[in-house]
Amino acid sequence: MCLAIPAQIIAIDKDTDMATVTVDQVTVEVSLALVDDIALGDYVLVHVGYALNKIDEDEALKTLALFAEAGLSQAQ
Repeated sequence: MCLAIPAQIIAIDKDTDMATVTVDQVTVEVSLALVDDIALGDYVLVHVGYALNKIDEDEALKTLALFAEAGLSQAQ
């Protein structure tokens, strides 16, 4: 099963169209090739190294809370 995970943008490299995102204190680099109008602090859905789309912060936090409740993250 493949999941897209909400992650928060913490850095953007406009020269490479890449961003650093964080989820549950883990940071990864993702491509921004599929999304427009992204800013620091935005939440995006991430799947296989790509930000798929921008999502509402409330929705991202609710989804992350469900992941934690299901034991799929370190957050409590």
